[in-house]
Amino acid sequence: MPFYEYKCDECDETFEVFQSMNDEVLHTCPRCASPVRRLFSASSIIFKGSGFYSTDSKTKSVKKESEVKSPTPTAKP
Repeated sequence: MPFYEYKCDECDETFEVFQSMNDEVLHTCPRCASPVRRLFSASSIIFKGSGFYSTDSKTKSVKKESEVKSPTPTAKP
């Protein structure tokens, strides 16, 4: 469940609310009961660690073996 940020039009109070995406949007400030508006901001998703690309998920030994292998010459009859 994401956090949503709201700002009061009267008292300029900014607050965050932990809500489900299906919950009703807040309309009043919990401090002064004035109208509030939801603020939009950039996403704060951070991916940490390796394994997001095929080159990252291979082990070092597998990478080295595939890099070392050279094409074998074919014998001509």
